[in-house]
Amino acid sequence: MAAPFRCIYRPLWRVITGSGRLTVGMRNISFTENHFSATNHKTASVGSPWTLHGAVCLQRLPVISQDRNPIEEEFSGLMQQMELERSLLSDHELRLLEDAARMSRKQEEDYDSDEEEDYGDKEIVTAQDLEDAWEQKLKQFHPAQRSNGDKLDVSSSERCLADSLVLLIKQDVGSQKVWLLPQVQWKAGETLRQTAERALAHLPADVKATFLGNAPCGFYKYKYPKDIQKEGSVGAKVFFFKAVMCSPNHLPLEKNSFAWVKKDELKDFLTPEYLKQVNRFIMSL
Repeated sequence: MAAPFRCIYRPLWRVITGSGRLTVGMRNISFTENHFSATNHKTASVGSPWTLHGAVCLQRLPVISQDRNPIEEEFSGLMQQMELERSLLSDHELRLLEDAARMSRKQEEDYDSDEEEDYGDKEIVTAQDLEDAWEQKLKQFHPAQRSNGDKLDVSSSERCLADSLVLLIKQDVGSQKVWLLPQVQWKAGETLRQTAERALAHLPADVKATFLGNAPCGFYKYKYPKDIQKEGSVGAKVFFFKAVMCSPNHLPLEKNSFAWVKKDELKDFLTPEYLKQVNRFIMSL
């Protein structure tokens, strides 16, 4: 029984130690750990060639409902007609019929005035009188406008109240000015969401917003122009965070530097590669 045991044991011993002696195997493990630590230390000492940025996708949600198209208008009229045909008479409609029947009885020759004793000395207000009063109140009511300001003025968040808008800012990238979502460079010691919150705080207007989660909703990487590339820094990696504007006061921002645009208008402001990444997480609500 000893021979089979030696045949199995010896290959297993070689696999574990790499040699016939346990001390040699331990020496190899120690050397590997030291080599791994030195490699990690060398890698950590070399900075990343990319700078990190946190950006905020600030959206102003629709304020009013969208205008209905002809098919929706026709369907709405059909549903109202079906509801009218299938509905029962309301209390007001029953009162109208009762008033009409009472006025008809008054005109008959055998009308008995004692029937009015049920009302006593109270002033009789018919359902038609109520409708006339309601009509007067309706004429005094003026609904709010569905459009505030010029739709072409992209600096105002009051435009296109039925659509969702996204805030863009014009930033300097090298010698060029390009439209981007608000972003700032990451600082050591802060999370990427805190960086995005700082980008929102740098806006000239006091905009209050609610961030939707702690995880980025998108990512974009681009290289700096050659004239501004620094040693060890070739470009930026941008992490986007979503936020919804909740402040009641929509303060106007500086024209030609800030823009509130719809999703289908982004192509007029953003570069194709940047737009491709942004379209992945912006939704038209």
